[in-house]
Amino acid sequence: MKPIINHFTDNDLYTFTCQYYILKTYPRAEVEYTFYDRNHQVYPKGFDKLLREQIDHMAEVVITDEEIEFMKTRCVFLPLWYFTFLRGFRFRPAEVTIQQDAEGHLDISVRGKWFSTIMWEMPILSCISELMHGLRGDFDRYDAAAEEAKARAKTERIFGSGLVLGDMGTRRRFSFAHHEMVVRVMKEVYDSKPSWPGKFTGTSNVWLAMKYNCVPLGTMSHQLISFEENVSGVFECNFNVMKKFSDVYDGDNGIYLYDCFGDEVFFSNLSKRMAMMYKGLRVDSGDEFEQTEKIIAKYKSLGIDPATKQVCFSNGLDIDKAIEIHKYVNGRVQDSYGVGTFLTCDVTGADPMNIVVKLTRGRITELREWHDCVKLSCTPGKTLGNPEKCEYLSRLLKKTA
Repeated sequence: MKPIINHFTDNDLYTFTCQYYILKTYPRAEVEYTFYDRNHQVYPKGFDKLLREQIDHMAEVVITDEEIEFMKTRCVFLPLWYFTFLRGFRFRPAEVTIQQDAEGHLDISVRGKWFSTIMWEMPILSCISELMHGLRGDFDRYDAAAEEAKARAKTERIFGSGLVLGDMGTRRRFSFAHHEMVVRVMKEVYDSKPSWPGKFTGTSNVWLAMKYNCVPLGTMSHQLISFEENVSGVFECNFNVMKKFSDVYDGDNGIYLYDCFGDEVFFSNLSKRMAMMYKGLRVDSGDEFEQTEKIIAKYKSLGIDPATKQVCFSNGLDIDKAIEIHKYVNGRVQDSYGVGTFLTCDVTGADPMNIVVKLTRGRITELREWHDCVKLSCTPGKTLGNPEKCEYLSRLLKKTA
């Protein structure tokens, strides 16, 4: 079978920004990632072998001069030496273990140096998604003209409604080709009319950002906080990641993803210094309206005008929900939106996958003990990791609330 991933930067920007953070803060750290299918999907017999083939192909995928020059131009917060590192980076398929049980469920883990294994999340997820849509016959039913027309109409509605919005749909896309079409159409529609009330902010996919001259989007992921909890404890991990991340990037990449252990432990420890240093926050779980009020109240309590801060909403949104949130916010913060599956897998007759790859264990060096890494979130269904540790931390946080 032909390789699904053919470009080194067919990956989300936060993979690279987190990788650089890891190289600067925990270069000897080792971790383990685990694949979760929230729908408990039964995969066709032999799917593990098809996926293995795709993973093995990744050993041949290397960064090109064109990709490096684009990232140098658009990702000025990354130093030149990091691109030398990327030139020498090679995917190591041996880091990925894939098994399929008799019932058809997948068991996938990734283990190795953190700076290396972090590169696998997007390739694993996008390959699984594209393979499954092919096996389900979705490609045979795919009407390219109709899907492009739908994407165009959707994009016109997005920008006509005043939404400041970008694509974040690499991991669970229908296919690479469909993803590319969506980004192309969004760029064409946005460029066709300078007077749109909304704004196209770009795409999280670095290769597509390069091809269509868009802004690559992304700052960080939950795994940084999940790992730090084992170093700093649940009450201090957010503060310490904020400090370390701002030190690494000297104030750039200033949208913080705050919900790894719920909102209360974050807001209770958000200092004015950090709130002023960061451009804004990303809402990735919980009730968006409730989170908006909490964010506004916290900024006001610190003497900061909320209208000067950006809030990016990214919790499984569709366009109706994004418009509803935009109207509710009503200019009280600078609202923006990151939409994934509803852009890149909203295909007639196709059911999107509900899959993630999450950090589940880590140690700060190869000589130290392993610890479980978990994520609690503001949405119970997004809680992942060792159940005993999740329950313990939940009890601990409730006691101090």
